[in-house]
Amino acid sequence: MTSQFSVEFLNTIIKAYDIRGLVEKEVTPEFTYAVGRAFAEFLKEIKEPTTLVIGEDMRPSSPVLAGAFAEGAIAQGANVIRMGLASTDMLYFASGKLNLPGIMFTASHNPAAYNGIKMCMSGARPIGQESGLLRIKELIATRIPEYSGAKGTQSQQELLADYVDFLLGLFPGTSSVSGRRLKVVIDAGNGMAGYTAPAVMKKLNVEVIPMYFELDGNFPNHEANPIEPKNLLDLQKKVAEVQADIGLAFDGDADRCFLVDENSDLVNPSALTSLIAVRELKAKPGSTIIYNLISSQAVPEIVSESGGKSVRSRVGHSYIKKLMAETGAIFGGEHSGHFYFADFWKADSGMLAALYALTELSGSDKKLSELLHPFNRYFSSGEINTKVADTQAALARISAAYASTHTIDDLDGLTVQGQGYWFNVRPSNTEPLLRLNVEAHSAELLATKTIEVQGVISAP
Repeated sequence: MTSQFSVEFLNTIIKAYDIRGLVEKEVTPEFTYAVGRAFAEFLKEIKEPTTLVIGEDMRPSSPVLAGAFAEGAIAQGANVIRMGLASTDMLYFASGKLNLPGIMFTASHNPAAYNGIKMCMSGARPIGQESGLLRIKELIATRIPEYSGAKGTQSQQELLADYVDFLLGLFPGTSSVSGRRLKVVIDAGNGMAGYTAPAVMKKLNVEVIPMYFELDGNFPNHEANPIEPKNLLDLQKKVAEVQADIGLAFDGDADRCFLVDENSDLVNPSALTSLIAVRELKAKPGSTIIYNLISSQAVPEIVSESGGKSVRSRVGHSYIKKLMAETGAIFGGEHSGHFYFADFWKADSGMLAALYALTELSGSDKKLSELLHPFNRYFSSGEINTKVADTQAALARISAAYASTHTIDDLDGLTVQGQGYWFNVRPSNTEPLLRLNVEAHSAELLATKTIEVQGVISAP
């Protein structure tokens, strides 16, 4: 079943942080078998444990692809623990608890035709391009060394109950959300939160109104991508209909969480970052908080006001996790709905972020909008994607337009600081487009500057 794959092919599906592609043509059993062999060989090279744990999401293709990967790893001498259905943060939990490398079969929020692989080293340490994906790609492209030793073994281990107990154990004395009883609407988007949320919520003092909990990798109701406002419309409607205290939306593999308040308004992810940061800083005064550079400027302001230190990061989990390790940060938040916790092996967990929100809301007599009001200081555009013929030429155009009158840095794309506003423009890793985020001190200035910058991006 071994096969050669061209570098051109591998470059199309091995992304910056994971592997992702079409099931029928790209992420096939033959391919995942080769990745399994390459991953096992890579683990030997870096002297990682050669027992690994594999989780899979609800996509119809996931069990077959995960099985082929397991066969490849076993053929190369590695031992495999199959945990079956899992959210991505459940896989991180397994990697951390067992201190073993982990593999998750998921394409997150992508449509049903896609699948992919997320990888981590023992202790849920991330694997990105520089930390392993390039080497794994090289091994696949240049033929993996033949292994003549004894084959590895395969076993099964159920970890859902342990995962739930661990998460709730991070809230001593309040793990049952012991304040007022909350009415909570949860939109699982037919993704893995339909598996994990019932197990968590039954331990809490909450009334749950479930939406789309049926595991269905064909996503019959809407895309499991809550960063797109259109995919939150059903949740907003239900929150209003049942007069809920809060709405929670998860993406397909449940590592991201977005909130809707009691008015059915979407909660800015930066406000949730600030809420969690304040709580963490009360428990560990003076600690460091990581935020990515498209988060609201309110985040570092609030961290400073709360006695903490803030560190700005590029967008992407491998950068956040690396900075958390380097700085000893206790928490990191991304505007994309990823939230990272030192107590969770520096990994991201949508469910853990949801528990922070529920715990804070239950322990307060305020409504969610009131609780978050101090953290919503500015006006933001959200992410606006524009297709361009040449991303580097467009970035050069923006730099030329603003360099003489604004402060510009290039940590990730271009961040331009003006009077009462700022914006960031960065190229996509996978498509010929630029991603624009604008924040301003007034709605009027936001509208004006958003149109202005879009004009520069799209200029001939």
